Amino acid sequence: MGEFEVHRVRFFGLVPAGVRCLVCQPRGGRLALARTDGAVEVYNFAANYFQEKVIPGHEARSVEALCWAAGDRLFGAGLGGDITEYDLARLCAAHSVDGCGGPIWSMAANSSGTQLAIGCEDGSVKLFQVVPGGIQFERNLDRRKGRILCLSWHPSDTHIAAGSIDILRVFDVRSGQTVQRVMVNYHVQKVKRECIVWSIAFLSSGTVVTSDSFGRVQFWDWERGTLLESHTISTSAVLSLAVSEKEDSIIVGTSTGATYQFQLLPVKTGSLEKRWVRTKPFQHHTHDVRAVAHSSTALISGGLDAQLVIRPLMEKMQKKGYEAALRKFTFPHRRLVSCARKARLLLFQFSQHLELWRLGSTDETGDDGEVLPLRRMPEHLVQLKSKGPEHIYCSCVSPCGSWVSYSTASRFHLYRVQYEGDGVSVKKVPKVPKLLLPAYQLQFSSDSSSLFVASARGSVHVLQLLEPGGCKHLHTLQPPSGSPEAVYLLASSADGHWLAAVGGDWAIHIYNLKCFKHHCMVPMYSCAVTAVAIHPVTNNLVITYSDQQLFEFSIPEKQYTAWSRMVQNRGLHKVWLERDSPITHITFNPKNPSHILLHDIYMFCVLDKSLPLPDNSTLLMNQGTLKQLPETARQRQLHAFKICKKFQPLLFADLLDEKCLVMVERPIMDIKTQLPLPIQQKKFGT
Repeated sequence: MGEFEVHRVRFFGLVPAGVRCLVCQPRGGRLALARTDGAVEVYNFAANYFQEKVIPGHEARSVEALCWAAGDRLFGAGLGGDITEYDLARLCAAHSVDGCGGPIWSMAANSSGTQLAIGCEDGSVKLFQVVPGGIQFERNLDRRKGRILCLSWHPSDTHIAAGSIDILRVFDVRSGQTVQRVMVNYHVQKVKRECIVWSIAFLSSGTVVTSDSFGRVQFWDWERGTLLESHTISTSAVLSLAVSEKEDSIIVGTSTGATYQFQLLPVKTGSLEKRWVRTKPFQHHTHDVRAVAHSSTALISGGLDAQLVIRPLMEKMQKKGYEAALRKFTFPHRRLVSCARKARLLLFQFSQHLELWRLGSTDETGDDGEVLPLRRMPEHLVQLKSKGPEHIYCSCVSPCGSWVSYSTASRFHLYRVQYEGDGVSVKKVPKVPKLLLPAYQLQFSSDSSSLFVASARGSVHVLQLLEPGGCKHLHTLQPPSGSPEAVYLLASSADGHWLAAVGGDWAIHIYNLKCFKHHCMVPMYSCAVTAVAIHPVTNNLVITYSDQQLFEFSIPEKQYTAWSRMVQNRGLHKVWLERDSPITHITFNPKNPSHILLHDIYMFCVLDKSLPLPDNSTLLMNQGTLKQLPETARQRQLHAFKICKKFQPLLFADLLDEKCLVMVERPIMDIKTQLPLPIQQKKFGT
């Protein structure tokens, strides 16, 4: 692997927002997630649960409920009182409609996806019709006092169950009248506090399932208004509930961070009578589990600890293996850090501000693993605050450190940064070109003379940077056949000749920057692209995909390289392919052209193309473990993949020079110390 001087950075103060709601696409392969800061994310099941789309949050837009309707249309609603449809191609809010009932606490679509029901602060349930290009108000159902906290349609679309404080109601959709009213605490003597019905589900059998603030999961016969079963599973609230499509399994989440599965099982073997049985408790979260979802093969939960946990159902798995592994996602599948190699600066992206830091330095040398004393400490140079309620989409710092750029949903900003001794001055570039906003990715050229702006409909704008501080629009690059999707990844060559752009349809287009023309398109692959980079010597494009496959494409020759074809023929190591964290960054060592440097959240890898690929019988060991082996055993383990797992969670890694690396970590415990204290549980023996 070779020895590097490593700048180990742990001062990136990122605290990911908690998960507020989850919803699986009916009869589809995607999961929509909303966070407490208003951000909306879409994960693709088929693409190894890759986070394929992110719509940044907005200070004035909370998202209390999400739902899919009319196939692949995604709607959100929140305490602002608006219903918003999201444009998943342009990654922004397409349009909003006022719900006219105050803050919206809940929303659900009927089984055909043609109607939306919303539960409002004023106690009303309102129906909206889903039409091409938006939604239209249809009518109000019978209004009663008390906010509607949760909603669920009967699978036949004839009735709606709604949960409130101390009460659940069932509405007849056709007449709009309340046909059943159940006091959820009628059977409890001397109740001194109100019971909040946090979540509700309406089963095809006519059973209504509720979860409440008393820690109960209850099953009701809606026609008789009687309690069928009651399970007290927690001393605190049960906040969320989701039912499988076959209605034979339920997952619930609690405010203690625990999740539970209920299954509908026969009372005894061979019996037709079935009952709901609590079968599996899980403790994957430390804080409130505000959102759960139930796919056909997995239990999914999201907590205020920002973790998305996907636990496959073992009974649905054909065999034990990679598909049956538990997955946890805390950090985004995209970069929030950019590096100015020449100036040794790091730019950190937060939701509403940027931080520019200068790395520390040392004059000392030492042995492998030794921590060296710093001659100069890391220095926080600049903080750029974004004005307005919009969150930042993307940001970048130029390799020379003299330019910083970022974009929100409606504004593009470019700054000139000048260094005078120990002082730093920042000047905003006036009159930047009017572009099709938002920008989804920003990339400076290696000589800091140009800025590439990824935009909607597959387009990339090329801006020329001018001294002492200005810019002008040179050209807009577009794919020949057009594209409805936004570009989300960019890579430029070191010689300034080529640019690679990856769109939301996973197509990779190569452009010639000398004549501003489309050069070629990389053959389509069936998975999402997670990272791309162009080799500074060979101009080969290295591509990683969400299924952990690795390709190398020769841009001048418009075909895959011989090494790439060999990799596909031989196949990558089983352990490599079974990783659940996508590669988010690729870089190269110009002094050693055979080396490819890449990383995910849990490992940093130097891929040496001059060495043979390991087969599945070879151990794919961590470099720390390898160093403990005798020399003869180490030689037998010599292969292309040199992996280091010392730095975790690894949000960014880059090569500053031939022998110097920067690693940006964000320890999970540092995040947890900034979260509110979780509900304490009594542990046996303490």
